Amino acid sequence: MNYRAFIVTAVFLSFAGAGTLNGQLPDREVQEKLEKLQLLDLFEIEFASDPQISPDGKTIVYVRNRFDIMKDSRRTALWTIDSSGRHLPLFSGKFNYSSPRWSPEGDRIAFVSNENGSNQIHCYWIAERRKSQLTNVNQSPSSLTWSRNGKLICFSMSVPSKPQPFAAMPVKPSGAEWAAPPAVITRMNYRRDGAGYLPEAFNHLFVIDSEGGSSRQLTHGEFHHPGPYAWVGDDSAIIFSANRHANHEYDPVNSEIYRIQIADRKITPLTTRQGPDSNPVISPDGKTIAYVGHDDTLLGYQQDQLYLMDANGKNSRVIMEKMDRSIRSPKWLSPGELAFQFDDSGVTKVAITPLDGTYSVVAENIGGTSLGRPYGGGSYSVSKEDKIIAFTQTSPTHPADVALTGPNQKERRLTDLNKGLFSHKRIGKTEEIRFQSTHDNLDLQGWVILPPDYDPQKTYPMILEIHGGPFANYGPRFTPELQLMASQGYVVFYMNPRGSTSYGADFANLIHHNYPGNDYDDLMSGVSSVEQRFNIDPENLFVTGGSGGGVLTSWIVCKTDRFRAAVVCKPVINWYSFALTADMYNYFYKYWFPGLPWEHQEQYMERSPISHVGNVTTPTMLLTGTEDYRTPMSETEQFYQALKLQKVDTALVRIPGASHSIGARPSQLIAKVVHVLKWFDNHRHKNDKAPQHQTPEP
Repeated sequence: MNYRAFIVTAVFLSFAGAGTLNGQLPDREVQEKLEKLQLLDLFEIEFASDPQISPDGKTIVYVRNRFDIMKDSRRTALWTIDSSGRHLPLFSGKFNYSSPRWSPEGDRIAFVSNENGSNQIHCYWIAERRKSQLTNVNQSPSSLTWSRNGKLICFSMSVPSKPQPFAAMPVKPSGAEWAAPPAVITRMNYRRDGAGYLPEAFNHLFVIDSEGGSSRQLTHGEFHHPGPYAWVGDDSAIIFSANRHANHEYDPVNSEIYRIQIADRKITPLTTRQGPDSNPVISPDGKTIAYVGHDDTLLGYQQDQLYLMDANGKNSRVIMEKMDRSIRSPKWLSPGELAFQFDDSGVTKVAITPLDGTYSVVAENIGGTSLGRPYGGGSYSVSKEDKIIAFTQTSPTHPADVALTGPNQKERRLTDLNKGLFSHKRIGKTEEIRFQSTHDNLDLQGWVILPPDYDPQKTYPMILEIHGGPFANYGPRFTPELQLMASQGYVVFYMNPRGSTSYGADFANLIHHNYPGNDYDDLMSGVSSVEQRFNIDPENLFVTGGSGGGVLTSWIVCKTDRFRAAVVCKPVINWYSFALTADMYNYFYKYWFPGLPWEHQEQYMERSPISHVGNVTTPTMLLTGTEDYRTPMSETEQFYQALKLQKVDTALVRIPGASHSIGARPSQLIAKVVHVLKWFDNHRHKNDKAPQHQTPEP
């Protein structure tokens, strides 16, 4: 038996109940379990990302993502596919490949790879089938962008600074083993979730000859200059977005569009308004810059609008003013036509506008690159000729595949990366439901995942799973985390309460300075709606959620004992302490609250679950990564210790090495799922009418 088969068999046999012979399942039962999504199937799932279509619209190169069960990490390769479906690997193996970008003539592909020990820019010549490493830099390059004539490539890279030591230590004796020296921090942003404590470094813009050689740093100073970038028509300058204001640490979203001359590195601001301006792209004729942004009014949620301005920064204007959705990723199709991406009612779409304020949707269901819960995401690219659009497409039944659309064409899915896995798996059916909030009759949307063997004549336990953000959205997208819950016999319900994106600015800002608040009523209305439409066991309702969903889960157990048990993942429990310990503390206090916590203590504490913890009787597990700097572990520990003092049934689960993205590694996502399901199974009311199951063990 091979290693994979041995592991899978061991997990299946761990499901065996007391009624089986010597812990063994009958062959039929084993087969039925084999047909459902299993924990180790996470390592088998693949998905596409970053599809880049060639200038002539005939070939797509994309990143193919898979997971290494032995290294517990993601592996990336580059594959190509043409419109006829010819599907070939370009670069794959034990190294990682990413960020493919076609040259303007389509004769070369630049990409990033670690095949020589560190991430470097490489170039592949299509006709010659040869490649070469272009850079030899000390940090990882990103945001690769070809010049229009194909002679240069710009990219961004972190550049360490050299701060002077705060205090001089005496020289230690030769061979002495002293403790590590103190780290003195004076910056406002000194740590970031997923990266830990940050080095003294800033992201800067570089250029390099497309045939290799030394790279040249264009930007300097203690500012970050992330991509994407855009070259002007004659390749004499680059347009980029950055926050180069002197008070950028205290005004973190006030970015501008800048122009930098290649020859003398002179930087000229093209925008000046208070608010973020980003994602600049230049029209094919070089006359117009499109970008996204908004006037900053300090609301919790503010939608990005689509702007145009002349190449010199003059005549800035909004062209989609009446569109009540946030716009991102604009791309030129011609001097008089733009494509852009947006979310609408939980679905990510690509649309085209002729610059007159009207638009038409040309692609839907963009996404599938979030391999945990059903969040939005995904990307697209456009060809220089024929206006062909390549994009990542998802549905409730599969993660991201590569799809294609264009003028007078219907969407076509070109890949089926998980055909081998899903051809013998039965996953839960996803159904959309619509209902109204009992608070104010607000129209709401949600989705229900049924167990793969759902029988409407039986009753089922239900899990309410709440998204984070809170300014984000769930949708009809593939979600292995929730499908694993459904595979264990639960009806899983998820929805977009007020505060969610993709329903307009007013809908999102219903929670402005009122979070958590009436979103609680929305969630309870959704649970009641599911109970009315499906055969749910009212004695077996469970609730969980992460980040903003963790906030709402903790709020729910403070407000009601309706649920049998709860799992609160990576929550905010105390807004006062959160505002002073989170990595983005220079943002939260001014956008999510009316001001500093000591000046508005009553509001901070009234909206904090810790202030209402005395009401909790629901068995509640807390689960957070040990290296979470977005909602620090101290938040979780406050709630855990308060529950212990009240003698509420509780448990604290620490995921070692995990950041706020608990499921960044497959084993961590598995650990989250098995602990959630074990907690619910331990507290489940045994009802003979409901189907019985056993929680999978890690």
